[in-house]
Amino acid sequence: MGNRTHTEVSVARQSPQRPDADEPELDETDASAAADEVEVDRPAADRTLWDEVRIDPVEIALPAGTGFTLRAYRTARELTPTDVAERDEDDPFLARRQVVETEEDEEVVILDEEFAALSAEKDDEDEEKDGGRAGGRRRGKAGDAGAETDEDEADEAEDEDDEDEDDAGDEEVPVFLSHKGRLLLFKTPESLVTFIRSGAPNDLSQLDSWNELSERLEPADIAPLDEDTYELDLVVENLRGGHDAWDPALLIEAGEIARDLSYALRLPAVLDMLSAGSSLDDLDEALRASVNGGIGGFLGRRRLKKIGAQTASLGWRTIVGKISAVVDWRD
Repeated sequence: MGNRTHTEVSVARQSPQRPDADEPELDETDASAAADEVEVDRPAADRTLWDEVRIDPVEIALPAGTGFTLRAYRTARELTPTDVAERDEDDPFLARRQVVETEEDEEVVILDEEFAALSAEKDDEDEEKDGGRAGGRRRGKAGDAGAETDEDEADEAEDEDDEDEDDAGDEEVPVFLSHKGRLLLFKTPESLVTFIRSGAPNDLSQLDSWNELSERLEPADIAPLDEDTYELDLVVENLRGGHDAWDPALLIEAGEIARDLSYALRLPAVLDMLSAGSSLDDLDEALRASVNGGIGGFLGRRRLKKIGAQTASLGWRTIVGKISAVVDWRD
């Protein structure tokens, strides 16, 4: 699926050619029976192993090609994040980012220049429409807090921090077949299985089910489900086609895998571009609403018309580029 364009998919779905006159034609009953027989002879891939180890094969298409990898979800407290120190030394995007040190020694990453400029214009427009309502909410919270003593504030802040840490530790987060901040993508199922059996270091080897997978996995098992197949290579071109050409399923799935990859591979700039309230998050929400029926779908389609195709395509071009830059292709 990852290698096909939408045109090829539509061609593949066309009706077969009419049989030669010498060949007997099946009536509707026989044709239906033959179709049922074909379905019976095509068994679904066995998912027993994947269900037991709680890991899934994934297929990702990028501009450079299509590859297979693995993904799992575990609670944050179970995982050690991937080490990105070595990767960031060779990050080709560092030259295009401005890192500002704040008083709290936090890093603020300025995103891709073109996308940042367009996003800033959108933020200015949104602020004019909102008329400062967000500022009013902030002032209200500050006024309530002023009535409390400093000691009470400190105790409450500490309790909230503890609760946030517990909640964050229990949240399920993605982890991929990666190493030192780079996603490992394999061009064939055979090469993926060979790597797994080799015992080479990777971020999934910390899972308690990894040894079992290594012992039992066969190339035939590398059969990703439709929902685990992503076509990032088609996203920018689809967005450039304009609102009427946008493919909701393609774009929604792209957002899902991009969020997973940016979290697991520690790409803060991509996470920020897809964070709540961003222009690309607005696009995602409008797309999800548009596929629903009724008034929600109608409102979602209206929201899509207000989203700039140029801003969306530039943003996704940056995201796909940043993800591609941290891929380690394996034959």
